[in-house]
Amino acid sequence: MKSVCMVVQSVYDFDPRVKRKAEALVAAGYSVDVLALGNGSGAKNYVLNGINVWTVSLGKKRGSLVRYAFEYFAFFAWTMYRVPVLMRTRKYAVIDVNTLPDFLIFAPFIARWMGARLVLDMHEITPEFYRSKYGIAEGSWIVQALKWQEKISFDFADHVITINEPVEDLLVSRGLPRAKCTVMMNAADTARFVGVPVTQDPSDRFVLIYHGTLTRIYGLDLAIEAFALAKDRMPGAEFWILGSGTEQPALAAQASAPGLNGAVKLIGQVPAGDIPKWLSKSTVGVLPIRTDALLEYAFPNKLPEYIIMGKPTIISRLRAIRHYFSEDALAFAEPGNVADLAEQMVRLYQDPGLRRTLAENAAREYTPIRWDIMKQRYLDIVGELSGMTATAAAMPASTGSAVR
Repeated sequence: MKSVCMVVQSVYDFDPRVKRKAEALVAAGYSVDVLALGNGSGAKNYVLNGINVWTVSLGKKRGSLVRYAFEYFAFFAWTMYRVPVLMRTRKYAVIDVNTLPDFLIFAPFIARWMGARLVLDMHEITPEFYRSKYGIAEGSWIVQALKWQEKISFDFADHVITINEPVEDLLVSRGLPRAKCTVMMNAADTARFVGVPVTQDPSDRFVLIYHGTLTRIYGLDLAIEAFALAKDRMPGAEFWILGSGTEQPALAAQASAPGLNGAVKLIGQVPAGDIPKWLSKSTVGVLPIRTDALLEYAFPNKLPEYIIMGKPTIISRLRAIRHYFSEDALAFAEPGNVADLAEQMVRLYQDPGLRRTLAENAAREYTPIRWDIMKQRYLDIVGELSGMTATAAAMPASTGSAVR
């Protein structure tokens, strides 16, 4: 049995992308260890769905660049120590390093010398991430330094994974060989939705829904403002917001405005396993994401979940989303344009036929990037690098080289 180590500077239990990859590997016959941040239970090592998780107690208190640097280097040092210790007995064939930071790929350099192959999964594009977070100008020396460390990081890796084709094109323009790269989308695992009724109009109510982190980038304040603007043309409509985050108090105050009459409901955080049931009770998904240098490349996990559940979706017209979906599949609104967002709400409220058409077209356009295809791409990469050309008996053999 081949062993794989996955490294991620986040809490593994709540990182859907890393969890999907780890569980796919275990199902395909690999032994998998994960190095991650502690989950708050105090356990240094635990097993979750067949995956050994090793943790370090390092809180995420980010805000300033100095704090980011401290956390990055502390986790880097722990990984640099922990991987060779485990490597002596586990004999990792592949080590999958997940960003941020990009330079985390250098932490398992001793394991590489011992024979492991390195995969760099670039969850974010670092220069754009810092431009977005801190308003740093593209031509600044900080951004140029980040581009340099990005390049030496993907040069050091044996293979690179990116999150969508526009991001791949951007990295190729910065020196990444296309042949060394595979696109693995943030697709949802359809197994989570088995047994939940897929309906577009579950009742006479018209319910807009958002689920996820409540932060400014997702534009929920704009969505509430748009709902207030449109509500008189949508009698009986409701807007459900599921999740928690830094914007929750401000959104709660906005939702309590007298003119909304309780139609905007902040449900709070719900267990991940309950999300499909909530979606089944809704009518339309809403993703009013703001735009900037980073968010133009965003492809949120929530979008595939709406599509799988047959929900037409109102979403900001962003580069990465437009790359995969046409105007016939999603109800696009201009980012930051409250009036346009309100018009899309009314448009879908008034036209059940349009809702059905959008949902059907989105499902068809989503087919080439669904999770079972992304999963096989990932298994192909690991199989090729590890020499494990066949998966477990329940899985077919890899069909060749890693593909885009």
